[in-house]
Amino acid sequence: MRVLVTGAGGQLGTELVRTLSGHEVVACDRSRLDVADRDSVLAAITSSAPDAVVHAAAWTDVDGCEGDPDRAFRVNALGTRHVAEAARIVGARVCYVSTDYVFDGDAPAPYQEWSPTSPRSVYGHSKLAGEHELDPSHTIVRTSWVFGEHGHNIVKTILRLATEHETMRFVDDQRGHPTAAADLASMIVRLVVGRRPGVFHVTNQGAVSWFEFARSVMEAAGLDPQRVQPIGTADLDPPRPAPRPANSVLDNAALRLSGVDLLPDYREPLARLVKTLRS
Repeated sequence: MRVLVTGAGGQLGTELVRTLSGHEVVACDRSRLDVADRDSVLAAITSSAPDAVVHAAAWTDVDGCEGDPDRAFRVNALGTRHVAEAARIVGARVCYVSTDYVFDGDAPAPYQEWSPTSPRSVYGHSKLAGEHELDPSHTIVRTSWVFGEHGHNIVKTILRLATEHETMRFVDDQRGHPTAAADLASMIVRLVVGRRPGVFHVTNQGAVSWFEFARSVMEAAGLDPQRVQPIGTADLDPPRPAPRPANSVLDNAALRLSGVDLLPDYREPLARLVKTLRS
C-alpha cells in the first residue's frame, strides 16, 4: 500500500513510519504539511495519491488549546476536514487518531466505542469535531496516555524529575490506560491494512492513576517507587487550565468483540522503553 502519514515527525508518527516500512510511505511532518492549510493538504495528498492516509497530526497541548480555541479547532477540526476532502478526491481511506478527551470522565465504568461523547475541554471538543468530519467508511482510533521513545512524553519527564528531585507528586484521582506509541502504531497499521471502518479504542491494558504509572516507571528504572507521592487534582498548584477526565479508561470493545488480540499490559513496553532510554 501507499500510505501518507500526517504528523510523521511526532511521537506516534515516527513509530507509524517505522512500522509501515514494508509499504510505500509518504511521511509528512509539520514542515512539509500544515494540515490547517487547505491548499497544502490538497496538494500533498492529490500529488501522492495514497491508498490510505493515517492522520496523526494534531495540536495536543491540552492547556494550550484551552487558551487558544481558534487554533485548536483550526488544526484539529478544520485540518481533519481538509484531509478528508483530499482523501475523497483520490479515493483514499482515512484513519484518524483521536483521544479519550472526547469523554467527560464522569462514568463509573470504562468507555466503549458506543458510549456517548461529552468533552469538557477545548482540546476534547476540537478532536471530537475532527471525528465528525469523517464518514462511517473511515477509521477512528481513540487512544490515551501515549508514551514512547520519540518526542516529549510523561516517561521521559518522570525519569528527568527523578534526577532532579528526591520526591515527586502525581495525581491519584485520574485513571487511564497508558499506551506505548510503538504498540499503538502496530495496531493502527493492522486496522489500515485490514480496511476496518468505524471507531476503535486502542490502548495497552492495565488501568492505573498517574501516581501509579509514575511508580511503575520508577520500578522499571530500578529506582525507589516510594519517592513518588500522591496528590489530588484539586490540590495542584498552579491548577491546570484545562479540565482532565477523572476516568479515561477506554474499553477496547470493538477489537475484543471482533476477535482481535488486544495490546499487552503497558508494563511490558514500558520496561523495554525505560531500558532503551537509560542505555
